[in-house]
Amino acid sequence: MKLTIRQRTLADTIPVLEVVPRESRNDLLPLIVYYHGWQSAKELVLTQGRKLAQEGFRVILPDAANHGDRRQEMTKIPSLTFWQSIHTNLFEFGSIVHHFQKLGLADDRLAVGGVSMGGITTCALLTQHPEIKVAACIMGSPKPVNYRERIFTHAEELGRFYPQDYQSLLAWVPEYDLSLKPETLNGRPLLFWHGTQDRIVPYHDVVEFVKENPHANLTFIEEEEKHLVRGHTMDKITDYFVTEMGKI
Repeated sequence: MKLTIRQRTLADTIPVLEVVPRESRNDLLPLIVYYHGWQSAKELVLTQGRKLAQEGFRVILPDAANHGDRRQEMTKIPSLTFWQSIHTNLFEFGSIVHHFQKLGLADDRLAVGGVSMGGITTCALLTQHPEIKVAACIMGSPKPVNYRERIFTHAEELGRFYPQDYQSLLAWVPEYDLSLKPETLNGRPLLFWHGTQDRIVPYHDVVEFVKENPHANLTFIEEEEKHLVRGHTMDKITDYFVTEMGKI
């Protein structure tokens, strides 16, 4: 199947790649918004985007704030750029979906996924967007409050400056913590993939979440990997979306 990869700028500010089967690029298709990781860019999840588009999905790969075509100098204030990037993803998600629905290119067959920071974004979106039907968190965390505290502790140990009102500045994070609002899943399928040797986003947060929610519609795949997604993992992610989106 031949694919079309189009560069778009949505809402005058959001650079995205749209990956879609060429012969159906103007047709109504299921929509997957797929987010890249920290200090990465939309092009680095393009392989995953291609694999998904080959199965008949319209795949949108956005650049997060401070990344890719929106790149600027990273502040040395601990975690500011990181959380700002996620927060902007959350602000912009609805605009991305609305754009394609307004054009008649997407309907309610909506899915979300992401890698690392994109996986954290994915889980956060699930707490506020019941319209999302299927999701995949790859090397991310459903416990951003835990991750916030881990960054804070690390900064303290290194003797780095952090704002006195750190907790208040990030007061929005608990509202988007899936582990604090597991009921918002409401039976929706969610895939977790995580490497057991991951030292960037420790996988035990996912292990705990899965144990805490035995009745949720979760699929958990763990492999002896570090913070890295290989081709065969992308195939598993693609198969998951095909299976679960096919049930809608």
